[in-house]
Amino acid sequence: MQIAVLGTGVVGRTLAPRFAELGHDVTIGTRDPAATAARQEYADWQAAHPEVGLATFAGAAELAALVVNATNGDATLDVLAQAGELGGKIVLDISNGLDFSGGFPPRITFPQDDSMAEQVQRAHPAALVVKSLNTMTADVMAHPDQLPDPGTVFMSGDDPAAKEVVAALLTELGHTDVVDLGDVTTARGTEWMMPAWLRVMGAVGSPYFNWKVVRGG
Repeated sequence: MQIAVLGTGVVGRTLAPRFAELGHDVTIGTRDPAATAARQEYADWQAAHPEVGLATFAGAAELAALVVNATNGDATLDVLAQAGELGGKIVLDISNGLDFSGGFPPRITFPQDDSMAEQVQRAHPAALVVKSLNTMTADVMAHPDQLPDPGTVFMSGDDPAAKEVVAALLTELGHTDVVDLGDVTTARGTEWMMPAWLRVMGAVGSPYFNWKVVRGG
């Protein structure tokens, strides 16, 4: 599958080579490829991962069947606007809208009756938005098997076929418990888990953990 990963931060640089390792054709999208390639940090990373391409947001998304929004919440709508026509494409949104301007803990940047995923879906009504992977750190997204128990990963979205594709990709990554929460509005629940995730990280002293749904009778 052709995959565009929008964003050159830690999440993008963690997921892109993992998708390539799994056999997908992966291109990272950025605002200015020349400027990105000139950054020493990115140049070193690119040298280690020559299998991953680099293009503008629109260039990366143009031929992709699946577009991964690996940007932070504040940049999401602007980046996806630059990605061009997303109609018919699966948009895997893993962003969280967090405001750290007042310090820690951060505030959620949208009201309780909305979510980042819903904002993306409204901005791109013909896109097939699926929210997932936003409830864990990047290394656990890409390599859940590093935990004694991979835990649970959630999905939200309106299109059943798009969620089937995302669920298959999550399984490829090594996630063994994929819970479909329902339509895109259910992303409100998982996006509001992020402040709790940050507090748990502080308490246990590490980001290497995951949530787990333990089912009863």
